[in-house]
Amino acid sequence: MLRRFLQILLRLLLLAIVTTFIFLGLDISVSKRAIAAITQLESVPGEIIYRSQLKLEDQSGHVWQVIFWKQVYPGHPSSINLRLVGFPGSAELIHPQPLRITKATGEVLIAPDVFLESAPVPTIGQYNFQDILPKLTVEPLLLGIPLPGEKFINISVPQSVVKEWQKVFME
Repeated sequence: MLRRFLQILLRLLLLAIVTTFIFLGLDISVSKRAIAAITQLESVPGEIIYRSQLKLEDQSGHVWQVIFWKQVYPGHPSSINLRLVGFPGSAELIHPQPLRITKATGEVLIAPDVFLESAPVPTIGQYNFQDILPKLTVEPLLLGIPLPGEKFINISVPQSVVKEWQKVFME
């Protein structure tokens, strides 16, 4: 009787260990995905902002806040922008310099810099995506932020985030 009880206990322990390893393995793969959420704000009566906001790392491991939004004014065409905010330790951006967007197919699109001379903070870039977003399909992207000397900071944008940006566009 005691032997049977120990066998059942051993099997349950083994099942718990295997289940834990499975969940740990799933957690590792899930943590590599970027998760954002679309929010809707009304800053002044009639003005509506649809926004997606998340954090992504560049190729050097520096974290950037990536904010994509559509601003709708009554009686005016909407505007669509992407703002990149570098956290401490990020490179200082030069303005005005366009953002290079490389699609998975290798096609390169250029988004104009909204800041004509300087940004409120040197680690902020904001780009007009009005003409860019209709050209994007749901595929991973590589954002190339220009630096002096023809160098770039590269940020990989997962397919799920591009899909979310398209939802913001359709709002």
